Amino acid sequence: MQSEFQDFRNCLTLSLLLASWLGPFDSYALSETYSRASKDNLLGSRVELKSKWVGANPVPKSLPILVLAGHADSQGLAGAGTAGEAVDLQGEKPMDKTISDELFWNLRIRDAVVELGKAKGLNITSYEPGIRNIVDGNDPRTNWSAGARHIRKGGYAFEIHFDSYGQYGYGSGIIPALSLDLNTLDESFAKSFGRYPLFFRGGLGGPRRGIRILEVGKLEGYLEESLRDKISRKKTIDAIARRIVNALIDGLQSKQNY
Repeated sequence: MQSEFQDFRNCLTLSLLLASWLGPFDSYALSETYSRASKDNLLGSRVELKSKWVGANPVPKSLPILVLAGHADSQGLAGAGTAGEAVDLQGEKPMDKTISDELFWNLRIRDAVVELGKAKGLNITSYEPGIRNIVDGNDPRTNWSAGARHIRKGGYAFEIHFDSYGQYGYGSGIIPALSLDLNTLDESFAKSFGRYPLFFRGGLGGPRRGIRILEVGKLEGYLEESLRDKISRKKTIDAIARRIVNALIDGLQSKQNY
């Protein structure tokens, strides 16, 4: 527990250093102004908040990758994840009444990514907290704690999320870690999904611990319909998993890597 609090303090210190170093480099530190988002045929709107970070640091091709399902440890709490447009606005029943629809899809994407990643030869694993309501964010069983431990051992950890629908969300994209050591995996995710600012919402709990957050897309419209439809569900999950795994492969195969 003490080490997790130390991680958090270290990230706060890093945030202040980054703020003084970046200045206007990442304008989201001062403003949430954004332009009209571009569209993806499957994922919908892509984030277009102003951001200029670049992930250029090389990583080993055998880099251990950990995939987390966002909100897997925070059901029944304030951070349970979005219910999605279908449930909130269209009166549809939740996919599973015991968890948010976002978590329902986060879990399935996490598992599909790991299965496909292993088949492609990646050094990739997942983490399951096993408890859906963990109040203390620094509890060793949380996603944050598992991700932080993995990163301290030299690995790369990212958390699957779906963004809120409508005006409440920004769209697909990678939210980077609060770090000066952004790498070619981060850059590959940004090119494939979109690039959130370094200081998005002042720095979220995961990124402060080195965990990247991958917003797959807003849980709305065609994307959500394709996931909910029993006929297209597997095809949609597989397509998202391929997009994620291909981004990982591209990042690991960068000419800068070894």
